[in-house]
Amino acid sequence: MSLDVEGLSVRRGRREVLAPASFALPPGCVAGVVGPNGAGKSSLLAAVAGLLPAEGRVHWQGRPLVPQQVGFLPQCFAVKSRLTVLECLLLGLRESLGWRVQPAQVAAAERMLARLGLSQLSDRPMEALSGGQQQLVLLAQRLLRRPVLLILDEPTSALDLHHQVQVLRHVRAHAEETGGVVLTALHDLTMAARFCDRLLLIEAGTLTAEGPPAEVLDEPRVTRIWRIDIEILASREGHPVIVPH
Repeated sequence: MSLDVEGLSVRRGRREVLAPASFALPPGCVAGVVGPNGAGKSSLLAAVAGLLPAEGRVHWQGRPLVPQQVGFLPQCFAVKSRLTVLECLLLGLRESLGWRVQPAQVAAAERMLARLGLSQLSDRPMEALSGGQQQLVLLAQRLLRRPVLLILDEPTSALDLHHQVQVLRHVRAHAEETGGVVLTALHDLTMAARFCDRLLLIEAGTLTAEGPPAEVLDEPRVTRIWRIDIEILASREGHPVIVPH
C-alpha cells in the first residue's frame, strides 16, 4: 500500500476529537471521507496532512510522509490579494522558483488553467473572483504541484453542479496520472459513490467503516447515521444513488 495510516488520533485538551484510526490506500486511489457535520472529517484530513498535533503515524511507500509531498486545500478560505490568477498558480511552485520564473513554469501554469477552464481569468486579481472561482484556482494551484498525496476538504462546496463534476473528474485524473492518492471530504454521498474508489466513514470522531462505496453506503447505516429515510438506486454506470425521502 502507498499510503499507510496507523493509530492516528487527535485530542483537544482532554477531549478526543478523533479516535485512533488506521487505514491503507493503494496507488491511484481516490478515497472519500464521509460523515455528518461535526463527525471529525476535517480533523482526520488535517492530521493526515500533518497540520494538527496528532498521535500515530502516516507513511508513504514505507517512509514517513513529509510536507513537500502533500497538497492540502482547506474547507474555509478567502483570498484577499491583488495577485493575478496566474501569479497565484506560480506560487504553488515556490520551492522550485528561482530569481526568475522560467518560461516552462509559466507554460505549465497556463496549461493547468486551460485544463480547468480558467484561462479567461488568468490576468484577474484573486480578490475580484467569486468564492467558487477562487476554489477552482486554488485547486489548480495544488494540482500544478503534482503532490503524491492530495487532501481536499469539501472541494466542491462553492461550486455549481457542472463544476462539481468537472472538479471530481480532474481529481480522479490526477490520481491516475501521478499514481498518488487523493483523500477528500464530501457531503454529497452520490458524488462520493460515483467518483471515489473507497470511502472512509467517520461517526462521532471514530472511523466506523471503510471500503468500496456500495459496501459503506448501505441503507440501514445511512439511515441511522444521517437520521433520514433513504432509497438507494443505481446509476447507469452502476454506482449507488442516494435518494432522501
